[in-house]
Amino acid sequence: MSFNFFNNKATKFILLMSFCICLVACQNLNTSPANDSSSQEAQADIPLPKVEPKYSQEEISEFQNRVAAGTTARYEGLVVDQGALLHEPDKMPASLYYDSGINIPYPKDGVRGVYLTAANVANPEYFDYIIKYIEETELNTVVIDFKDDWGNITPTFETDNELIQANMMGAVNMQEILKVLEEKQIYPIARIVTFKDNLLSDLRPDLSFADPATGGIWQDAAGSQFINPFLQETWDYNLEIAAEAAKMGFKEIQFDYIRFPEGFQDFADDLEYNMAGYSHLISEDPDSRGQERVAAINDFLEYADNYLAPYGVDISADIFGYTAIAGNAPDVRGIGQNFASMAERVDTVSSMIYPSHWDFGFFGLDYPDLYPYELINRYMQEEDYVLDQVDNRPNTRPWLQDFTASYLAPGTWITYGPNEVQVQINALYENGVREYLLWNAVGEYTEGVDYSPDIEPITEEERQAQQAETESANIESLAQYELESSE
Repeated sequence: MSFNFFNNKATKFILLMSFCICLVACQNLNTSPANDSSSQEAQADIPLPKVEPKYSQEEISEFQNRVAAGTTARYEGLVVDQGALLHEPDKMPASLYYDSGINIPYPKDGVRGVYLTAANVANPEYFDYIIKYIEETELNTVVIDFKDDWGNITPTFETDNELIQANMMGAVNMQEILKVLEEKQIYPIARIVTFKDNLLSDLRPDLSFADPATGGIWQDAAGSQFINPFLQETWDYNLEIAAEAAKMGFKEIQFDYIRFPEGFQDFADDLEYNMAGYSHLISEDPDSRGQERVAAINDFLEYADNYLAPYGVDISADIFGYTAIAGNAPDVRGIGQNFASMAERVDTVSSMIYPSHWDFGFFGLDYPDLYPYELINRYMQEEDYVLDQVDNRPNTRPWLQDFTASYLAPGTWITYGPNEVQVQINALYENGVREYLLWNAVGEYTEGVDYSPDIEPITEEERQAQQAETESANIESLAQYELESSE
């Protein structure tokens, strides 16, 4: 038994050794001097590629000089972009926005619209009339009160905000209204009256302006109260309401009364209110006094843009037309509305340029309400100049007058009918502006108007001539104003 085992093991060992000897012999055969010699001769027959120098002798010498001077660059020809590596797009893809379920695109030939109150849209007979009227004309847009001039929130919606709950009036089923607008493809804009708000100031006097003289909340001559634009809590209140409008399906949020009360610079020191983080901007320099108010309004618009970004809505602002021509005047800083800086922060500016709202002498017109064409024409030239100076020029969509200002002094106003409305629109078209909104506080709009006239913009030569005439008229009216003021 042991003998067989020994023999088997020896056999395996002998076979293994034989294999190793053969392997070594083959390896020596392949590396023999004869084979090395023939291989080298074969390689000598293969021509080597000719390598051309990449740089001339002059370039090499110049580089060596730069090395000596320490001015060489590590990466030749590399241009480093100094800008940001990542950029936030102006508009996100539509798929990333909140989907309201209401599909109404922006009018391809521009917005031409009318203002409607909550009472207008809550009245079935009137609502049917205005929808039919829009369908039969070149109008295509409605601006609807979502939060009105007194602070009433016109529809109802679910919210945990007790202040909003308290101020919802439930006058309108806005979802049903939007379904009709979608069916007719009428562009919907939600009007949000922002800082003029009696209801919220009554509920939260600390968010308003206290008047020590009366012991109550400050009111203007018409009894209107304002909430404080310095406070982020008032911003959030309004923007939560605006977001609900976007969720329902409104495609644009229009902020109105984004300002302090008129003449605020004259009585601000007599009131008590919280300036939050803006007190450090107060200046005694007459040319800077009130910049804290301008900063607050600008900051609100920037905050609103970020707050509403997830909903994909446009943002527009109603602005006094006067601010476009007044620049940095004290009364402009008084209300916080700097036209140029506000324009940079919105998609659309809607200047309120009703002829009846301009005082004696503006644009060289004694009583502007008597001259609807001239007023609009001259204003648009001034606004165009201002908008040309701002970064990110917005769309312009002025408010036009479709009402009669019979409250003015006799002889200073006229009845506004089809012709007076028409010439305002014509003046816009001549200035290359194709968008506008018509204002009538009760929704009684003038019929017989061509809302999309076939009018081409005037030539540059004609424009320059008109601007020269306007400048001359402005100088004359300013001189007249100063003369009357001195008397």
